[in-house]
Amino acid sequence: MAPIRIEAADDPRIEPYRDIRERDLVGRQGRFVAEGEVVLRAAIRAGRRFESLLLAEKRVAGLATVIDALPPETPVYTADQAVLDSIAGFHLHRGVLGMGLRGAAPDPDALLAGLPAPTLAMGLSAIANHDNMGGLFRNAAAFGVRAVVLDHACCDPLYRKAIRTSVGAALIVPFVRLEKGADMVGLFARHGFETLSLSPAGAEALATLTPPARAAVLFGAEGPGLAPGLLARTRTVSIPMAGGFDSLNVATTAGIVLHHLAAGAKSAP
Repeated sequence: MAPIRIEAADDPRIEPYRDIRERDLVGRQGRFVAEGEVVLRAAIRAGRRFESLLLAEKRVAGLATVIDALPPETPVYTADQAVLDSIAGFHLHRGVLGMGLRGAAPDPDALLAGLPAPTLAMGLSAIANHDNMGGLFRNAAAFGVRAVVLDHACCDPLYRKAIRTSVGAALIVPFVRLEKGADMVGLFARHGFETLSLSPAGAEALATLTPPARAAVLFGAEGPGLAPGLLARTRTVSIPMAGGFDSLNVATTAGIVLHHLAAGAKSAP
């Protein structure tokens, strides 16, 4: 389908894109927004379905391969920069938006049961900051995490800012959200995972840890960290720091830990 030019911000065909920041706050009824070329390309490579694209006119030629990869019936709207900014409600300097479809959420047991024997999974508890969520998914993709399990208190990985911060990884790494009261540690145990949890008071130093063949590593919110009940049921791990300092950003912590586990798994006989 040839690109469709949009002349005015009130054109009903681009209604889902209007006032993006305000829509972020109330949800998108089964949709997500991919912002920027890198995120859009990552999403399409991952097989994500798109309802439409909205592009600045100057970006159309450079995205020809992306447009060609879409089903032919997918509308691609274009607008000049002024109209695009008016639609979005702010200056959209990347000039690239895609309205994607979330699809059905996977079943937690089915997601974990389908993973190979040597594997790495991640569990997240009460991660409420979208920048941290995006950073965690970016690390997960970088170090080969096969599944992410979120508790009910986590923010949405498919919030626009989280997707953007993850550089599209939130659209690539499979994840599932548990209902309130669900037992994350029990879920991992049912599928043969040894569950590790990160805490400044962890019993083992990360540097001395031999990665389990089937490892699930848990991260909690900065400040409160993981709940005592989770720590009591898992193998606790710490990252010793200089001068008694015991605080790292959770995404930074995850990058260090996942690198150690992934590198250890590759070097195991």
